[in-house]
Amino acid sequence: MLSISKKTGYGLIAMTHLATLADGEVCSARDLAGRYGMPLSLLMNVLKILAGGGFVQSVRGPRGGYRLARDPEAITLGELIGVLDRPIELAECLRAHGRGVDINCKVRGRCPIVDPINRVQQQLIDFLGGVKLSELVRPAVALPSEEGAAACL
Repeated sequence: MLSISKKTGYGLIAMTHLATLADGEVCSARDLAGRYGMPLSLLMNVLKILAGGGFVQSVRGPRGGYRLARDPEAITLGELIGVLDRPIELAECLRAHGRGVDINCKVRGRCPIVDPINRVQQQLIDFLGGVKLSELVRPAVALPSEEGAAACL
């Protein structure tokens, strides 16, 4: 089943929240974790990864926290998934292809689905690369109940 990890889900939640802040405003990891019911330690790790990737800036001090480092219009869903997890791979052989990795595949060389799956993967990558963070923020809907806020991740 193709799904995003908790780490990526929490990162997307944090990024969409930060995208709603006014210019210069910051939000602490503790506030984000409390608001959305995320484990603080995992969220702090996610924010560290996002900072290392140039997506968020950490502001130190008593009123410190995090803010976006780039315009939400310039951040894509594909970039965020790539930095938080790894590039999208629908099949192990697609990951191995072109990297000189030897996989134990009994139909390698005569596989009838490698090309179609490769095309589907490329379409998915292209699609995610076209979805901007600003688009995730636009349909701002009411938060689910506190009990279910992070239950789906």
